[in-house]
Amino acid sequence: MKKIASIILALILLSSLAFSETAVEGVNVFVSITDDTNTLVLAHESIFVTDQDQDGAITIADALFCAHAQKHEMGAAAFGYASTEYGLSLTLLWGIDNGGSYGYMVNDMSPMSLSDAVKEGDHVKAYAYTDLIAWTDTYSYFDKAALDVKAGEKVSLSLLAAGYDEAWNPIVLGVEGAKVLVNGEEANIVTAEGGAFEIAFETAGEYVVSAVSETMNLVAPVCVVNVIQE
Repeated sequence: MKKIASIILALILLSSLAFSETAVEGVNVFVSITDDTNTLVLAHESIFVTDQDQDGAITIADALFCAHAQKHEMGAAAFGYASTEYGLSLTLLWGIDNGGSYGYMVNDMSPMSLSDAVKEGDHVKAYAYTDLIAWTDTYSYFDKAALDVKAGEKVSLSLLAAGYDEAWNPIVLGVEGAKVLVNGEEANIVTAEGGAFEIAFETAGEYVVSAVSETMNLVAPVCVVNVIQE
C-alpha cells in the first residue's frame, strides 16, 4: 500500500513539474489599434498579456485578445480570429466586421501570422482597412513610438511608410508633406524631406502625436510623448 501511495505521489510531483515547465509567464506589450475611420482607438497602451489560448506561447493573438478584454467596452467579445488557409487570421477587430480586411505589425515589421510570439516591450499595432475598393491603406509609423521629454524640449521625429520597389521588394519610405496631429488636432507642422519634423510641448502631460497626408491614405502613425515639467 505504501508503495502504491509513493508511486501516486511521484506521479503527482512529475505532473506538477511538467506543468511548471510549460507554463508561460505574462508579459507587458504595447498595443495600438486604428478603427475603420482611421481613428487611433488605442495609442501605444501598455497591456499585460497572458497565454489566453494556452498554446504555450505569448502571441500577437494573445496581445490583441487581452487589449480588447481590458480596453473595449464589450471586452474580448469585440475581437475575433480563426484558423484559415493563411494561418490564424483576424475576423473581428474593435467590434468591426469588415470581411477580414485587417492588418497588423509588430515593432513596425510584418509578422507571419497572429501565432507569432511577442515579448516584453514589443509594440503590436492592428488596423482595419478604410479603403475596401482600391486598398490604398498604407502602413505608416514614426521612428519612435514613445518618448519622455522635458517641457519645452524639442522632439525630433521622422514619419515613415511601408512600400515596395519596382521588383516588389519591401522598402521604407520617408513621408514628406504630411500634416502632424497632436491629440487629433493639426499642430501647424508639416513633415519635411524624409518625413522629418520637430515638435515641442510647453505643458506637462501625455500627448498622442499622429499624422495625415493629402496624397497618401496613411494608417495613422502613433508616438506617445510624456512631457515632464521641471
